[in-house]
Amino acid sequence: MANAIDYGTLMHHAMRGLIRQVLDGIAHEGLPGDHHFFITLNTHHPDVEMAEWLRARYPDEITIVIQNWFEDLVVEEEGFAITLNFGNAPERLYVPFDAISTFVDPSVEFGLRFETQIDDEDEESAEEDDAEAPMSVAEETPDTPREAEVVSLDKFRK
Repeated sequence: MANAIDYGTLMHHAMRGLIRQVLDGIAHEGLPGDHHFFITLNTHHPDVEMAEWLRARYPDEITIVIQNWFEDLVVEEEGFAITLNFGNAPERLYVPFDAISTFVDPSVEFGLRFETQIDDEDEESAEEDDAEAPMSVAEETPDTPREAEVVSLDKFRK
């Protein structure tokens, strides 16, 4: 067993399970009421499948909308496939759940945001970078309380 419980990973897994469960319900029963989703995903993820013209247009991330027109929503354990309309051009996408960075249902003001996960190699490299980086003022004096800075808004008023 590891030295500590990785609550962050457990929570991300549970939240992605929630998305899987919601989308599975939508695949079988359709969207109820005013519900709709904005899903932002990392297009660099190796398992994302999308048309090359879409990847060229959105090289880092894309936000897809599941609302009025979508077809063939298929939800699997690791991700979902869906056909969406991009400028009157239907395109099939496959989205792994771990490629999702945000999931929002604005109809009920619900949203999830996923922090980028660092794997062991990246973590070691980040630790090495931290060792070489200069310390900030807060790190140099952790026991010294900082005074609040008061800013007058009068100079910004017209």
